[in-house]
Amino acid sequence: MPRPLLWITVMSDASIDRVNRGDWPDLLARLFSWILLAAIGVFLVNNVLSLVFDWPGISPVFFAKDPSASSWIQLSVYVAGFVGAVVYVLLSRQRSLRADGFLISDISAFLVRVAFWIVLLVGVGDMIVSFARVEGWLPIFVGEDIARSLGRPSYRGIYVHCPLMILSVVIAAFSRSLGFIWLTLLIVVAELAIVFTRFIFSYEQAFMGDLVRFWYGALFLFASAYTLLEEGHVRVDVFYSGYSNKRKALVNAFGSIFLGLTMCWTIMIVGMGNKMAIINMPVVNFEVSQSGYGMYVKYLMAGFLGVFAVTMAVQFVSYFLESVADYRDEPGKRKPTSSAVA
Repeated sequence: MPRPLLWITVMSDASIDRVNRGDWPDLLARLFSWILLAAIGVFLVNNVLSLVFDWPGISPVFFAKDPSASSWIQLSVYVAGFVGAVVYVLLSRQRSLRADGFLISDISAFLVRVAFWIVLLVGVGDMIVSFARVEGWLPIFVGEDIARSLGRPSYRGIYVHCPLMILSVVIAAFSRSLGFIWLTLLIVVAELAIVFTRFIFSYEQAFMGDLVRFWYGALFLFASAYTLLEEGHVRVDVFYSGYSNKRKALVNAFGSIFLGLTMCWTIMIVGMGNKMAIINMPVVNFEVSQSGYGMYVKYLMAGFLGVFAVTMAVQFVSYFLESVADYRDEPGKRKPTSSAVA
């Protein structure tokens, strides 16, 4: 099994003293990258404050005559995030671009691991609840009152899904596997179970198809950041292969900013810009499908797009730093592995 991504970060730090660090190009590239990461983190924090506590966001500060204290607090969180990023970079002037790139890549990998464990545990847990509900077994195990409550999306989301999400964060903190191979296997097993139960036992329920779609969506969206790390995305190559290494690095750096990060920020702003946005609204309302006794995870599938945008944005920042390091001939370039992470 390939070494975990965290190993790369630790080993890359050993080469920091082999080149001169801390000059202005390195410093500006690192400042730009960490300010971008701070902006992503603060944007997500303010999004939670707006959704959970109904805070107004920062727009009243600029467009309202008398903005509330909450708006000023949310704006100050942005300022604190930017200041924190600048202080970190200035206090670590001798840190290499690659070391930062590997560290940021590890952050993306951790977010993906959390997302993987969430879809695994929530998928299995919600499937069990849905199966017991369809067969009328819930009152036997949890009583009539809780059985009725589990038929409400908000109750199931808060008391079944949320504890499993918290457990997923704990597992991801100790696990170094991204789990894509296992998720692919689970999708095949779930699809195979539908075939066997439908054609051999003449049994099929809505939650069975919901589980396959839930895991399929997670696989393709969550694996995108790792595929970028391994340079596995399809590249429309007309001129690129004939470029020198420095020109390739320059193309990758500008592409990360003007194509990759622009796309990710567009998704985040359009999808999470306000309470009625296309990602926020299903999540806030615990939106479910209209398939009767199916799984109650449609709101999480809306959140998949947000996870995709955030993890890809973080990975694009790492890719930008790697590209600048390539342009400046910094040693220690990470070579993509040919095998997937299990």
